[in-house]
Amino acid sequence: MSQVAIITAAGRGIGAAIARELASNNYQLALMSNSGGAEALAAELGGIGITGSVTNLTDLQTLVERTMSAWGRIDAVVNNTGHPPKGALLDIPDQDWHAGMDMVLLNVVRMARLATPIMQAQGGGSIVNISTFTVFEPDAAFPVSSSLRAALAGFTKMYADRYASEGIRMNNVLPGFVDSYPESAATIERIPVGRYGSVGEVASTVRFLLSHDAAYITGQNIRVDGGLTRSI
Repeated sequence: MSQVAIITAAGRGIGAAIARELASNNYQLALMSNSGGAEALAAELGGIGITGSVTNLTDLQTLVERTMSAWGRIDAVVNNTGHPPKGALLDIPDQDWHAGMDMVLLNVVRMARLATPIMQAQGGGSIVNISTFTVFEPDAAFPVSSSLRAALAGFTKMYADRYASEGIRMNNVLPGFVDSYPESAATIERIPVGRYGSVGEVASTVRFLLSHDAAYITGQNIRVDGGLTRSI
C-alpha cells in the first residue's frame, strides 16, 4: 500500500523537490502552496493540490480533510514554508515578529494538532519540518528566522518525547544555502564543500527521515549545509 504525505509550500524550490522525491518512492501526495504551483505539480504527479497559506488554520484543515477524504490516512507530513521577514534586529516591528511566528512555528504546531490524532489512530507516522542552519548559529541577516526556528527546535524535541512511544516521530532538516536561490562568490567561500546544496539533496534527506530506515531517529536537527556551520 502506498504511503500518503502532506507537503506544504510545495509549489517550487525545496518543497517541489521533496514532492518529486516522494512521488518517485510511491507516495500519494497532498500539496499546498500560496502561489498555485502546488496545484500544477499535484496534477503532474497525480496527487491533490490546493492553494493556501501555512499561516491560515482553515487552509491547513482543508488540506488535511481532503487528504483523508482521498486516502483515509496520513503517514507523513513535511512542514515547509517561505522566509519570514528580515531587517535590522531592533528595527523589526512587532507585526513582523508575529508574522514570522505564524510562518515558522505555529504552522508546525497547528499541523501537529491536526495530524497527530490521525497518526495515533493508525499506529504511527512521521513529521519533518524544514528549518535552517541558523538554528545552530544565529545569523544577523536572518533575525526572525534564527530566533523562531530555535523555538521550533524546542517544540520538536518536546513533541518527539511525547509521541515517540506511539510510533510518531518529528525531526527538523536544516538546509544551508541551496540552488533555488541566487549564488554569490562570497557565500560559496563560507561553505567547506565549495558549492551550494541542491534542493534534491535536501529532498533525499527528508525522504530518508520519513522512511522506516529512520525509525530510531526522532527529535533531531539534521544539518544539510555542506559543513557551513561550525558548531558541534
